[in-house]
Amino acid sequence: MNPQQRAEQLFSEKFHRTFDLRVYAPGRVNIIGEHTDYNDGFVMPCAINYGTAVCGAKRDDSLFRVYAADLDEFDEFDLAKPIEPNPTHKWTGYVRGVVKFIQAQCPDFKQGADLVISGNVPLSAGLSSSASLEVAVGKFCQQLAQLPLSDTQLALIGQQAENKFVGANCGNMDQLISALGQKDHLLMIDCRSLETQPTPVPNDVAVMIVNSHVKHDLVAGEYNTRRAQCEQAAEFFGVNALRDVSVEQFEKMEEKLTALDPIVAKRARHVVSENARVLAAVEALKQGDLTKLGQLMAQSHDSMRDDFEITVPQIDYLVELAQLAVGNTGGARMTGGGFGGCIVVVAPLDKVDAVRNIIAENYEKQTGLKEDFYVCTASQGVAVC
Repeated sequence: MNPQQRAEQLFSEKFHRTFDLRVYAPGRVNIIGEHTDYNDGFVMPCAINYGTAVCGAKRDDSLFRVYAADLDEFDEFDLAKPIEPNPTHKWTGYVRGVVKFIQAQCPDFKQGADLVISGNVPLSAGLSSSASLEVAVGKFCQQLAQLPLSDTQLALIGQQAENKFVGANCGNMDQLISALGQKDHLLMIDCRSLETQPTPVPNDVAVMIVNSHVKHDLVAGEYNTRRAQCEQAAEFFGVNALRDVSVEQFEKMEEKLTALDPIVAKRARHVVSENARVLAAVEALKQGDLTKLGQLMAQSHDSMRDDFEITVPQIDYLVELAQLAVGNTGGARMTGGGFGGCIVVVAPLDKVDAVRNIIAENYEKQTGLKEDFYVCTASQGVAVC
């Protein structure tokens, strides 16, 4: 049963009435461009065929009654009163935060509702289950009260909720791709201007995701530390964000920054070089050059491992196995915020079994963890369904 069907079924069970609105927002996988979004840089994700459904109906008061199907938990809050965090359940922050920041833009929004949330994005895997939830809830509210908010605005409200209500200082990529994803396309996003450039996924190419089952929790601090280090580097270069530093400029000042703070220099080197890799990856895909894309993905992974220091041994091993299987016909790298989660592999369809088999034969034996393997399709962004 997909999340839409499950949400619909549970709505009648939990609230004993019929729903009048259902929306769905996808998770995402990032092909290249990691930790560049909050540096105003470039990213190239795609929305995937896993996501979050919200099914609900209006109430005749200002109460929001929310049932999270995957956790079997309820939350209730009043839109006519100041919205505060619920300290006992972390997931409620993503819902309450979105509603709070929608009210900041649309102060008259006090329309209550009963709703059920159901998703199938693997949690704590770096595939943006939280952004998918935020964008779905935002779209539900927008449709519920016919609010004058675009999908881009809903994405930025989701980011605000995560930054200021939940406390994870993420960039805007995850919410933007969940809101704006295009079927059968990767989307290069300029995280400063919010301009997007769709790049078709060639017909005979598979996007594979392998979940390491090393769980991560970005609110735990490492993510916010990396962000602060990037801000220090931008200050050193006298720019608003590392987006404004070219590879040549970085190399010219690298020695001086390294003498001042070697860790900050490494963080900056990753972001500056990663921005250049995203732009090169767009060109490689336009040419259908999977060998070049694979080289860029390998460089990206090495940079995340050595300069940004966000990979873990299990993830490095998965990438090594996948690269062995695809050779020079594609690429593999860690995807997501880091410290666990997933790798992404882009390769011809006829390599899927080779990648699946080499990982199945070696990963658990080496690490004691059993991977999950998904073959994804590039999907449409948030929609009423």
